[in-house]
Amino acid sequence: MVDDSPDYLADHWCKKGRIPFCLEGKLETTLDNQRKRVLTSGMSYQVCDNAKVHPSYTCTGAKLFVVD
Repeated sequence: MVDDSPDYLADHWCKKGRIPFCLEGKLETTLDNQRKRVLTSGMSYQVCDNAKVHPSYTCTGAKLFVVD
């Protein structure tokens, strides 16, 4: 479980693959090709190891269930 506070901005570009499932709030992830993914409550996506580096940001806060 991850509980990101409002205005959370990752301080690194993550290379670790994962499957985040958004339980509450909204999380924006920017991939290395500048494409953005937005998760809101009930949404999920998958990122493979070393496939796309990605920092994340939330303006409202987000509660996530993450499988690494």
